[in-house]
Amino acid sequence: MKYAMVIDTLKCVGCSDCVVACQTENSVPIGYCRDWVTESVNGAYPHVEIELKSERCNQCDNAPCVRCCPTGASHKAEGGIVLVTADECIGCGACIASCPYDARYQHPDGYVDKCTFCAHRLKKGQLPACVSVCPTKCMYFGDIDDPTSKVSHLLASRKFKVLAPEAGTKPNVYYLI
Repeated sequence: MKYAMVIDTLKCVGCSDCVVACQTENSVPIGYCRDWVTESVNGAYPHVEIELKSERCNQCDNAPCVRCCPTGASHKAEGGIVLVTADECIGCGACIASCPYDARYQHPDGYVDKCTFCAHRLKKGQLPACVSVCPTKCMYFGDIDDPTSKVSHLLASRKFKVLAPEAGTKPNVYYLI
């Protein structure tokens, strides 16, 4: 089993409900975030295109943050989720520097924090908080190794991209375009 998130950029309206849900669900300190919404504008008037997308840790198969962690606090867990064990983290920031997605931050309590795909919710059979609150239903989550899963069907039937493919991290967050 390998978890993946698929985000339909044609449905995202940039409302940031995913960001607020994450901050609330995970008690993220004010001024910090585990996910965020980006806006890209391409073209020139009158042929302008805008792309909105919710970004976060990409839960990479080839995670540089895990490789560079001197204590093993950053590690891969069930389903390929990259986690940080807070009480093992020394807050050195090596993982922050190694992440091509800028998806980690130094928590005020001294450890590094990031998106976990809401691993605590997954254990209860629930979806990540961001997915469960999306008003446009542009976010999908599931087992990419299961050919019958919704995420597998979407990736087989739609054009998609990943962020920073040149980094060689093999990310597990996909953007339908």
